[in-house]
Amino acid sequence: MDATDGPPILKLGVDDAIAGLVLSTEAQWNQTEEDWRVFLRDGVVFGIRDGMRLVATAALLPYSGNNAWISMVLVSGTHRRRGLATRLVDACLETARKNGLTSWLDATPDGAAVYGPLGFTPTLQLRRLKLVKSGRAEAPPPSSATIDALRARDRRATGIDRTALLSAIALRSGSRIVAAHGAIALIRDGRTARHIGPLFANNAAPALALVHAIARSETGPILIDAVASQAAFLDGLTASGWTIERPFQRMRFGLATTAAKETPFAVAGPEFG
Repeated sequence: MDATDGPPILKLGVDDAIAGLVLSTEAQWNQTEEDWRVFLRDGVVFGIRDGMRLVATAALLPYSGNNAWISMVLVSGTHRRRGLATRLVDACLETARKNGLTSWLDATPDGAAVYGPLGFTPTLQLRRLKLVKSGRAEAPPPSSATIDALRARDRRATGIDRTALLSAIALRSGSRIVAAHGAIALIRDGRTARHIGPLFANNAAPALALVHAIARSETGPILIDAVASQAAFLDGLTASGWTIERPFQRMRFGLATTAAKETPFAVAGPEFG
């Protein structure tokens, strides 16, 4: 399909946060209105409307070091198989190209089959796990962790300065940063479940201990997007009742611009990287 065929691609604004939330809720994703506002305020969100109704989106969120994250690629069930997602991803890639940005995304298996032929290269693999809590919550683990400590560890693992993003999330109501024995993690609210990530640690034992302490302090469902190569961490999670929901494949379009100095145990989420 030619780029000019079909309904026009529009740039969305902060007033479209609720409409975007409707789309991600239809897909049963965990994003909140606050998440949408991050993309609409700090990134570029492309959309397609059918009349007044928003039916498809894709977002490009710039990071430091000439990097950007593509996410929120959504098409309403009533408008799928019309090439809308491809057109929107192409718009993100063209914007990235004009600005000299390397693009990254976390793809489902079906998405990876689409993005590969477009020129995306697979990098690390992720596993989304869920824990459904039962019983009373304990007191949260004590922690003097700071956003500066989290930011520094995140930069070691990504090669990217994400101070603005991590600070915005950490300052939300319900968010907290916890640390113990060299492990540090961010916990935040989602639409249907709390989310742990990013999570950094020197080895699997303190990473698991921190996750277990966090889980004991929660009452509802929890999600974590674990790095698949951290096998001992994954095994420890599944042994303690976490179930794997789906895989994600991290992919890159363009030349690598970062050099990671450590591998995280869990990422901030497929929408943020």
